[in-house]
Amino acid sequence: MGGKEIVNLLDGARLGVVGDADLLINQQTGKIEKLLIPAGRNYFSLFRDTGYIEIPWDAIHRIGDDLIIVEFSPDGEDVNYMYDE
Repeated sequence: MGGKEIVNLLDGARLGVVGDADLLINQQTGKIEKLLIPAGRNYFSLFRDTGYIEIPWDAIHRIGDDLIIVEFSPDGEDVNYMYDE
């Protein structure tokens, strides 16, 4: 799963790769709460902390063979994460 690309359904932005991401797990329930992707990865920010993009686990739309599709609004705007299928 480490090589999968993470793509935002709302704007098509490539957010990162699962191999670079961390998981935030609730210690009481053991459930995954968020996917943490390093923000601002480039040559100049290689040695300093630039923060993380926090994607709620409910925002994950699909996990495919090559990529993970999320529906995530980085500006904090409410997005309907749950789907009726």
